[in-house]
Amino acid sequence: MEYQAKQLFAKHGVAVTEGIVANTPDEARAAAEQLGVVVVKAQVKAGGRGKAGGVKLAKTPDEAHEHASNILGMEIKGLTVNRVLVAPAASIQEEYYFSFLLDRANRQYLCIASVEGGVEIEEVARTNPEAVRQIAIDPGTGVDEAKARAIVAEAKFPEALTDQAVQMILALWKVFVEEDATLVEVNPLARLEGDVLEALDGKVSLDENAEFRHSEHSEFEDKAAADPLEAKAKEKGLNYVKLDGEVGIIGNGAGLVMSTLDVVAYAGEAHGGVKPANFLDIGGGASAQVMADGLDVILNDPQVKSVFVNVFGGITSCDAVANGIVGALDILGDEATKPLVVRLDGNNVEEGRRILAERDHPLVTVVPTMDGAADKAAELANA
Repeated sequence: MEYQAKQLFAKHGVAVTEGIVANTPDEARAAAEQLGVVVVKAQVKAGGRGKAGGVKLAKTPDEAHEHASNILGMEIKGLTVNRVLVAPAASIQEEYYFSFLLDRANRQYLCIASVEGGVEIEEVARTNPEAVRQIAIDPGTGVDEAKARAIVAEAKFPEALTDQAVQMILALWKVFVEEDATLVEVNPLARLEGDVLEALDGKVSLDENAEFRHSEHSEFEDKAAADPLEAKAKEKGLNYVKLDGEVGIIGNGAGLVMSTLDVVAYAGEAHGGVKPANFLDIGGGASAQVMADGLDVILNDPQVKSVFVNVFGGITSCDAVANGIVGALDILGDEATKPLVVRLDGNNVEEGRRILAERDHPLVTVVPTMDGAADKAAELANA
């Protein structure tokens, strides 16, 4: 969120005013009493807050209270506003745009800079592409002072702000690298009265693959806005994404799971239009506990009517997966009430199917092919 991005900015020396976070209208009034004329800003992880009515100028503490009352609880792009940032109003002379991001297609970093900030940069790029400069950053050399000055010159920042802009860019690069970010964006980067350059807003996306280096990043998670099933899965170390469907999906490997989503969606067209209910990749460790954790999450989704377990045995053999399924059902006991369609193939598949046949659990149907199993799971969900 913006207030968290500003905390990261301040930590690395970016010129920024953090403001005061308020969770209630009374707290917003108290903040305004302390700061004077303020802007009350909705705090959600989404753009377009101003257009949605989530950013308001308050000249008095009572106005701050009123705006906070209206903003708190409102929805912006499906996200509920649970807190606001009360920031001192700024005397803005000009607004610029600046960002560092990961350029996956070209396997490098990219700087995007424009002297036309404060609005949607995509719109500026469409109507006046020359005003948006895209500058490649070599990951091996990064951004030093010479590169920062080259960026300032290419983006055509005002000469009076050159030295400040260079220091701002170096500080933002520090945020980008040291926090393992995939995006660091400032819009607007503002020229204030007296030729002072300041980051008035901020957006930061952090790379989850680097979480092991940043235990402190857990404080940025908005647990109140998180889907409870996704939160539960994360606690169990599962790669799970909730979708709006009726067929629960468990697979090993992201590619196989994504293919399974497509196959189930296609099969569902013949069975009342049922759709996949989730993405769940258990990876290579399909032990009884991992399988039980996965089933526990999926079976607690009230939308789920059937579960499709689609596993291709590789490093983890099919007999280990079958034992995992049997063990999971034993662990869950009476909590397991929805039909499971299981498709096993690959390493030691015959032994895996034998284990499931011998257990003969009333909820489990084994189907040898992926298409056939998807069709059966869709049929059971529709029934």
